[in-house]
Amino acid sequence: MHVLPPHVARLIAAGEVVSRPLDVVRELVENALDAGASRIEIEVDGGGLERVQVRDNGSGIAAQSVPLAPARHATSKLTAGPETGSLSVTTLGFRGEALWAAAQAGELELTTRPAAQVGAARLRAQGDAVEVSRTSAPAGTTVTVSQLFARLPARLRTQASAAAEVRDITALLGRYVLHHSALHWRLTVDGDPRLTHAPADHRGAVATVYGPLSANRVLTLDTPGVRGVVSRPELTRARRDRMHFAVNGRPIVAPPELERAVIDAYAELLPAGTAPLCVLDLTVAPEDYDPNIHPAKQVVALADLPAVALRVRDAVAGALAGHPLVRAAPALIAPPEPHPAPTAGNFPDLTLLGVYQELYLLAQGEGDLWVVDAHAAHERALYERLGRELGTAAPLELPTPELLHLTPEQTARLHERGAELRGWGLTIEDFGAGLARLRTLPAALAALPVPRLHEVVVETALSGGPDPRREVLARLACLPALKAGMLDAERGALVLAALRECEQPWACPHGRPTVLRLSERDLAHAFGRRGVRDVARGRDSVV
Repeated sequence: MHVLPPHVARLIAAGEVVSRPLDVVRELVENALDAGASRIEIEVDGGGLERVQVRDNGSGIAAQSVPLAPARHATSKLTAGPETGSLSVTTLGFRGEALWAAAQAGELELTTRPAAQVGAARLRAQGDAVEVSRTSAPAGTTVTVSQLFARLPARLRTQASAAAEVRDITALLGRYVLHHSALHWRLTVDGDPRLTHAPADHRGAVATVYGPLSANRVLTLDTPGVRGVVSRPELTRARRDRMHFAVNGRPIVAPPELERAVIDAYAELLPAGTAPLCVLDLTVAPEDYDPNIHPAKQVVALADLPAVALRVRDAVAGALAGHPLVRAAPALIAPPEPHPAPTAGNFPDLTLLGVYQELYLLAQGEGDLWVVDAHAAHERALYERLGRELGTAAPLELPTPELLHLTPEQTARLHERGAELRGWGLTIEDFGAGLARLRTLPAALAALPVPRLHEVVVETALSGGPDPRREVLARLACLPALKAGMLDAERGALVLAALRECEQPWACPHGRPTVLRLSERDLAHAFGRRGVRDVARGRDSVV
């Protein structure tokens, strides 16, 4: 057993902070943000191994403090307080290791000037060798780290390709743009501009990072402790890679509880297995989170994660409830040859025009043509009615408890969910030997005209979904809902009236849209009409 030599210990510690060019970019950008910069420019050459430069117009470093800049644990961001064993961090950086680690891993050059100071200071550092001189420069700070890992050949050989590193750097800066959208940002790679952002709101940042089509499909939210944007239900992905969170300005790797809170807020508006786009800035008291649990500071610990998740869910649900979520109808394409014309709370008043294919309702309202999927709309209305009635009457006790066969997985879920199911009137008792005894049903469900009702209820309640109540109601709303061939004008009018009374009329319980709309303007353009009337687009203008 022996103590490592100081130069080896320094290299190991530097490697914890700077293991790749991406780390240099992150640390320098955080320093620029902490300095209050409104403009941040990043230049990367050779995948960052040759050179990383970050220029900002922030507060700069006073000349007398510049020699301390590359010293380990030297910082102006954290004041030593009582030895309580805890930190109250209000800045992105706080360890005082970024410039020190960069000097240990490469060659560091820093030029800085506070706005009120005459003349700038220039610092060059490599390892423990530091040189400071005077120069002239605009207010702010420019930091250049070059020849990264040139003195560490083993680490240099394990670096990713330049293209892969640039991809990750671009993605990282995209996240900073999303969460700090009010700043000027510019990323240049080998002299080629890759990302440019002018000051904007969250929607403008989404346009910069993901394009204007995505930006046009997001809704803003601004509640105490939660600000940002979430996508409309039609903008989803199979992965969660566009769900972005920041805590007190720090982009983080979100704990699953926060991602789940957003998805739960969409409820049935979001098809199973999909995720929305979101950019959410969370604000918590400095003493209620700890960013000091991971070298990259992207993983943070929250003192009351369930409360934060609940606040996120409520904010997202409120944003969705406050906007009409009708989807645009598919674009019309003129047929190649003439064909005879075919012989279809928050919800608008629609006038029924007709029924198409005994399944779709054609209606007009707010100057637009609306197409209603009668099955999905009826299913939504039944789902909400069942939900309202579920707790209004005592559970119905079956005269003779019914024995049902369960799989081992269903039996395990029964043990896990039994109390929850009883809470809304469904009592299922494990009878042993793969059997269960159904004793009570919610009164609202008992009279539904559904074949094999008891089996359907038990099978759905013990399925693998996360919310058995929602899944049971959705299944039982689907089975008796109007099917193709059952629709006529009278039933169509009743469906429109029922949809108008729904709290969430825009999607069925399984996430499919209930209505599509087509504006008169788009219809006229599809027919090639000239001099189209300037028709207001109704709810299309609502964002």
